[in-house]
Amino acid sequence: MISKFGSVHILAVVAIQLLIIPSVSSLNLTNAYLHHKCNNTEGKYSHGSAFEKYINLALRAIDSDNYLNGFAYIERGEDPNKVFVMYQCRGDSYGSKCKSCISAAISGIDYENDFYLSNPNDVNDKELFNKETSALLEELTNKATDKNNMIGNKFVLYAAGDKRIGTKNVYAMVQCTKDLVTTTSAACFEWIFKMFSKCCEGKQGGRVLGTSCNFRYELYPFLRN
Repeated sequence: MISKFGSVHILAVVAIQLLIIPSVSSLNLTNAYLHHKCNNTEGKYSHGSAFEKYINLALRAIDSDNYLNGFAYIERGEDPNKVFVMYQCRGDSYGSKCKSCISAAISGIDYENDFYLSNPNDVNDKELFNKETSALLEELTNKATDKNNMIGNKFVLYAAGDKRIGTKNVYAMVQCTKDLVTTTSAACFEWIFKMFSKCCEGKQGGRVLGTSCNFRYELYPFLRN
């Protein structure tokens, strides 16, 4: 559970079932996102505003937490733009399990402002193309969010590559804004990849552009060397 208080009120609920009993193999262990509700009766904040700045500072403070207690109350900013953030994980989901839960919640409430574009032309073998293109994007995501993928002391949060699929070469890239640390950027990628089935399945090219992360693939090189 994660909530923000300020001129915008947001409540996101994430369920995580991580109670492991080795003798039972049929347990349904999930980290399923359930629901969030936004209360904007006090108005909306604009991009680049002080309130947005303090929201981002609060979210970064959450991500730097060790989650050992499964609970935190964080305050950032000054009136009238002060932001309060509170989260609490379920009693069996502290530490790293709590962290994955909160990352899912943050991705659900902050990465929804996205749109997509796609090539109108279809590929021949759609099933193979979708599978292999998704695998390429996942591979690039792992590279982009690798803690060793740094320039100086800053995360790059970017990766590009290509792959032979059938008779075609597919070129792709993924990128997150550098204000996101690796764990939160991974959650952002996971969020926009959910758009793949809407925009890109079987298409010769496609991209999803989000507030904090994006991906693109084409059947031709589109990046500078």
